[in-house]
Amino acid sequence: MTLRLHDTLSGETTDFEPIGDAVTLYLCGLTTSDPAHLGHARVWLHTDVLHRWLEYSGYEVRHVENFTDVNEKVLARVGEVGDSEADVGRHYVAEFLDDMRSLRLKRATVYPRVTEHVEEVVAMVETLLEKGYAYESNGSVYFDVTSFEDYGKLSGQQIDELEAQGPEDERSEKRHPADFALWKADGVGPEEIVEHQHEEAADPEDACETALTWDSPWGEGRPGWHIECSAMSTTHLANTFDIHVAGEDLVFPHNENEIAQAEAATGQPLTNHWLHVGLLETGDEKMSSSLGNFYTVEEGIEKFGADVVRTFLLSATYSEKQAYSEAAIEEAQERFERLERGYERAVAVADSPDSKTKVRDDSLRSAVATAREEFGRAMDDDLNTREAFAALLELTSAVHEHLDSYDDADYQGLRSAIEAYDKLGGGVLGLRFGATEAGDVTIAEELVELVLEVREQQRAAGNYEQADELRADLESIGVEVQDTDEGPEFRL
Repeated sequence: MTLRLHDTLSGETTDFEPIGDAVTLYLCGLTTSDPAHLGHARVWLHTDVLHRWLEYSGYEVRHVENFTDVNEKVLARVGEVGDSEADVGRHYVAEFLDDMRSLRLKRATVYPRVTEHVEEVVAMVETLLEKGYAYESNGSVYFDVTSFEDYGKLSGQQIDELEAQGPEDERSEKRHPADFALWKADGVGPEEIVEHQHEEAADPEDACETALTWDSPWGEGRPGWHIECSAMSTTHLANTFDIHVAGEDLVFPHNENEIAQAEAATGQPLTNHWLHVGLLETGDEKMSSSLGNFYTVEEGIEKFGADVVRTFLLSATYSEKQAYSEAAIEEAQERFERLERGYERAVAVADSPDSKTKVRDDSLRSAVATAREEFGRAMDDDLNTREAFAALLELTSAVHEHLDSYDDADYQGLRSAIEAYDKLGGGVLGLRFGATEAGDVTIAEELVELVLEVREQQRAAGNYEQADELRADLESIGVEVQDTDEGPEFRL
């Protein structure tokens, strides 16, 4: 079966046909101003499973996910987690990457940051000005929404019905209320961050003194929010790439503005498939940092473990909304434990004298083949992870039925079942069956500590290249290292 994906822009579900040899995939990443919560993790995990399924299906994947590390909300955290906007951005980039590794997300090909791509932003703004899609006003540059004939095609918005975009102080500079900023003159005023600050934050004026600015043809200033994604996606992928993923709350204005500025600049479609992940809701509201009704990824991992979090967030298909509740988490835990018991029981018997070469259970072997087929059909049907889980649960029932019915087990049937668990549940859904023994973890931690001690000795001796190689070697086997004022810390 061919992979079919729903496209928000066309409203249709169509066969996926990549543009080139490698699938090009872009995910709108996070603004580095608050800890990642389970709502963010839902978008991450469905993108991760898309990445995994594409690779399982034989594609090479070029996966780009950005970090917005310059923003008024980032400035609002100065004094809480850093002494400058740059410090806050760096802090949360490190935290997000740590959360991603904790959830066992496949690494993106690149994680571009806005602060690294101002040159590309300026170049795109210059192109838009040259083509007549933008105009300068008092050192700022705005996109003229009336100049782009297809504005509103993603969200269905009509220009004449749009509310003003951007803060109040921009509106007098704009030709049309819905025009949006591509480049903002000067720095940031205290009034722009006060509403986003917490009690622990620095004085607004002091915080704004640390605001990042860059030179441009229109004077010193900062990139607008929307232009950043267009500049980064086209820089690291192409003018047109295969798939753009985002949360559904970004359809308007962010994704709509991405389309307008990128397509106006290049004259080509931005992407062939717009995938929007439904919101995770708490009660009747979306889980949101601004509303304070969230559970951080770190809290979720500590309380439930990565496998239960993954099982919960993948239990509903990506395009639908999902409700968070303790009951839903408990159901996910039971579902994962059922899969794990089936896997562990199959492994225990397959690796024992009770499994025999000449024993054959056609119903077990048929169940494995059916599970693979149903799993693949579900994933090819617009990434239906809910039905993919159902296929693995049916496999689990068949494993238990076989082991309950036979004194001697069908080794080849069990081996095939174990491979299905590993490749589908593990490789595609990212689950990890079979708990690691505590002693194994202790030994691994002790070995890592020994390597880090040698690394510190190399650094103290000025052998930085060797120290970097040791860190890279650790990271290549799944050990995340972070240097702190108290010394290196690591996570397996």
